[in-house]
Amino acid sequence: MPGLHITDHQMRLYMTYRLTLSPEAAAAKAGFSKASAYRIEDDLRLPSQKKVPRGRRRSDPLVPYWDAEIVPILKAAPGIRVIGVLDELRRRHPDLNPNIRRTLERRINAWRALNGPEQDVIFRQEHEPGRLGLSDFTDTSPLGIAIAGETLDHRLYHFRLAFSGFEHAHVVLGGESFVALAEGLQNALWALGGVPREHRSDSLSAAFRNLAADAREDLTQRYAALMGHYGMAPTRNNAGIAHENGSIESAHGHLKRALEDALLLRGTRDFISLDAYRAFVDEIVGRRNANLAKRIALEKEALAPLPKGRTTDFEEKVIPVTSSGGFILRRVFYTVPSRLIGHRLRVRIFDDRLECFLGVTPVGTLRRGRPVSENHGGHVVDYRHVIHALRRKPMALVNLVYRDQLFPRAAYKRLFETLREHGDDRRACKVTVELLALAHERACEAELAEAIATALDAGRLPDLAALRDRFRPEAASIPSVAVKLASLDVYDELASVSIVSAHSNLGGAA
Repeated sequence: MPGLHITDHQMRLYMTYRLTLSPEAAAAKAGFSKASAYRIEDDLRLPSQKKVPRGRRRSDPLVPYWDAEIVPILKAAPGIRVIGVLDELRRRHPDLNPNIRRTLERRINAWRALNGPEQDVIFRQEHEPGRLGLSDFTDTSPLGIAIAGETLDHRLYHFRLAFSGFEHAHVVLGGESFVALAEGLQNALWALGGVPREHRSDSLSAAFRNLAADAREDLTQRYAALMGHYGMAPTRNNAGIAHENGSIESAHGHLKRALEDALLLRGTRDFISLDAYRAFVDEIVGRRNANLAKRIALEKEALAPLPKGRTTDFEEKVIPVTSSGGFILRRVFYTVPSRLIGHRLRVRIFDDRLECFLGVTPVGTLRRGRPVSENHGGHVVDYRHVIHALRRKPMALVNLVYRDQLFPRAAYKRLFETLREHGDDRRACKVTVELLALAHERACEAELAEAIATALDAGRLPDLAALRDRFRPEAASIPSVAVKLASLDVYDELASVSIVSAHSNLGGAA
């Protein structure tokens, strides 16, 4: 048809028909004119073979600089970015048009494809069932999780089987420590119900950082003992080469996107407690594992059995309790019941908690704290541990080192600051301490805080006497118990029955 170019397909049809037909008939069947048929007879190349490559529509702006300046830069600094080359050219030649960036990118990419350095090659691996399990930590701060309104600084320990894709995630409150690895790995293996032959980690780089040589050796031995307990061969990928751990690195992104989707559907990122958030993570991971049930069942058949029990997943320290009513562990001060002052506690250090023992007797579990910064330590304070002593010395509250951490809820701190604004520190300390004691004795911490906040919002100070009356124990009526004494004749009857029974037994024996 006029105005349309002959295609390669039409040309091939024409040549096929031309074997048995005349040029006019073959051209008609192929869909073009007789004149075109005669032109084809003179040149039998396909139309696509006759196209001349399109030349440049404008002069090359890089000609003056390419061989003299750009290529030497690329050879001297193979990793330099295109924008870096452009900035250097414009520094040398201020009149150079900045619009040449796309041209420069195309030319540099083409040059590197032909003359650039050799690149690393990723070798895809085939994984057999039951062979490889992988561990890694991933940062989850972008999720913006909060616990009771407080932002949760945390990450996830992530375990995954290379063959089936089974995964387990454990919320870690601290850094990438051996304790977090040991606890998370054992939780994963016991949830799985078996043990792979090999375990791969990322060299525990964060756990080894800033450790002395002796501490590194101790950590290496503990890791080897953990692997030996479960019969796994430990392997580590090279530091800084993420794709060697690719079977779990890519899974990090998928898991975090699944969590993000679930949080969007949930409508809020605030959880009432850490346990509630952990249950949420377990539910999302469980859904993902349910989609791989067949592969996981197949791999479970190839796993080694679990040992009889877990091994140590904590560190242990023996620490004295000072006259301050607590102890200092890793730059964090913890309060304990004052009756333990002068004793030495055996403290088991987990990622999120401390378990305290006096000898072999457990005396309490404490939330694990973290230093505020490199220059300031932290405090984990339970006001119930010190309130009895603070009632005797309430003015100690004014300059108490851990005063802000002493208040269990924001309302108590707000009350103290409001009372101090009225210029009477003594009254502020007395009232605040008495209210804390009331919260402890009557077990009404939350309700009392709500009453305090309501009064402050109304522009008035809480009435201590009224609050004591409000939260005092309800008067219980003493039940009337009528005791009816048995007649003494009953005991005489019992005695006579015993005598008759004794005579009967003697007669039977005779």
